[in-house]
Amino acid sequence: MALESSLSGKVAFVAGGSSGINLGVALGFAEAGAKVALISRSADKIEAAAQGLRDAGHEAFGLAADVRDFAAIDVALGETVKRYGPVDIVLSGAAGNFVAPASQLSANGFKTVVDIDLLGTFNVFRASYPHLRKPGASLIAITAGQAEQPMLNQVHACAAKAGVNMVTQCLAMEWGPEGIRVNGISPGPIADTEGMRRLTPTGEMEAAYKATIPLGTYGEKRDIADLAVFLCTDHARYITGAIVRCDGGSQLTGGSQASFNKPAER
Repeated sequence: MALESSLSGKVAFVAGGSSGINLGVALGFAEAGAKVALISRSADKIEAAAQGLRDAGHEAFGLAADVRDFAAIDVALGETVKRYGPVDIVLSGAAGNFVAPASQLSANGFKTVVDIDLLGTFNVFRASYPHLRKPGASLIAITAGQAEQPMLNQVHACAAKAGVNMVTQCLAMEWGPEGIRVNGISPGPIADTEGMRRLTPTGEMEAAYKATIPLGTYGEKRDIADLAVFLCTDHARYITGAIVRCDGGSQLTGGSQASFNKPAER
């Protein structure tokens, strides 16, 4: 399937799009022909990300908004519609995480991760609802293996991501009759991301992690972007409520468990 023009004329709204996997997906949407609106908490970072897309010849703009603030997300979506028209694609990818045993995890630390990941996903999807093109809209949540696999020192992330999966599947049922598809992508270890730099900070740790992955290597941001683009095309028109792994098989082996055994110094 040629992805180069598969999203031509469509409007994409990307939450958490200033860096990492989410910015990689935003670039994938833009390269496939979509107009892209980016949001993130930092005004400077999100404008730099949007400028990078524009410098590459794509149509994009950025707005500062915190996914924990429903009203701010609603304003950003309204501005997106004002500039580009009804929204065809929504990606909710803002996330927070750190390594901590439950006995040392504060209530505020737990709440912060749940608020960013779970509440943030609901806010982005719920705020987008009045602005979506119906039928035809495609919503994607970026989730994680912690949603299905209990992990040491990750009770906060496991709880939040399990909730993200349920939000995704419940909305797929409720909004499906209106022609809105809602899916999740569960990335495995992706190279050149802050998450992997934190989890495997040394060459020895990286090699040990890769040895647990059936495909033997980290994925790339492009792998997630290509999957996201596919899920937003007519080729995926009968896919909804799916949580799609893109992880080199890492969630089959549970190899990532080892990376969470030792809490990071905080």
